Amino acid sequence: MLAPEPSGAIDLAATGSAEPGLGLVVEAPVVEPVASSKEGLGLGTWIAGGWLALVAVAAVLADLLPLDDPERADFLSIATGPDGNHWLGTDEIGRDILSRVIYGGRISLMVGVVSVVLGVVVGGMFGLLAGYLRGITERIVMLLTDALLAFPALVLLLCLAAVFGTNLPTLIIGLAVLTVPTFTRLTRANSLVVANREFVTASRAYGAKPMRVILRDIVPNVLMPVMAYCFIVMGVVIVAEGSLSFLGLGIPNPTPSWGGMIAGGRIDIGEKPHIVLIPGAVMFLTVLALTVLGERFRRRYDVKEAFL
Repeated sequence: MLAPEPSGAIDLAATGSAEPGLGLVVEAPVVEPVASSKEGLGLGTWIAGGWLALVAVAAVLADLLPLDDPERADFLSIATGPDGNHWLGTDEIGRDILSRVIYGGRISLMVGVVSVVLGVVVGGMFGLLAGYLRGITERIVMLLTDALLAFPALVLLLCLAAVFGTNLPTLIIGLAVLTVPTFTRLTRANSLVVANREFVTASRAYGAKPMRVILRDIVPNVLMPVMAYCFIVMGVVIVAEGSLSFLGLGIPNPTPSWGGMIAGGRIDIGEKPHIVLIPGAVMFLTVLALTVLGERFRRRYDVKEAFL
């Protein structure tokens, strides 16, 4: 599976529910995060956030930056090191590495963000229904989740590539499908605990409809733990995209991607290691930054059972 099993910790934020005509408002309790309010974000968190901001801004504004065409080959400068014309050198056919790293960031970030968003929406919906409705609904959802977890991820992606071709939409959909079980289990685990809280029981007792209880009482209390875990899953998805591109199942050439750049330079890695090391280092730092932020926010919104 793309990501480790979530811890299932939940967060309770202030929320309310009121059924029209009953004159009663049921307020969810406000629970402070485990992390102390006096505790700062820390230098590592700021560095990680700064690196992600730099990569994101560079990728978004790549067309406005004074960069070489990432697909144009300079056959007079093949696999050269950093110099005045190419700050990070050129690749195996003379394309500017700096330009390809920045434009490749678009692909990696787009795949990471869109795949995780789709996984959160679909998996979160199934997890909420399973955690709140229980019974036959929970059994069906968890059966489908276990079946998807049991299916080999690489085989699924190979099947999608064989049927729909190797392109960006296919890659995003394939990786999104693989993230759905993770967010289904995480959302269900949080929903099971929140659904047993007093404010949810009171909302039911005063006639609130199931969908109203889910949207007004449960969703706000499981949202932050899920969002914190998104950073970690996003990093895993970026690595997966790079691995698939390395295997030839990702974005086809000449469109730049970090995995494709690593794959293109693997033959000359002994003599020209910068072709592989530079995109590899950028991918490593980006995934590390996402992991640092994800772990930081997970600790901040990790509410222990003792606080409930």
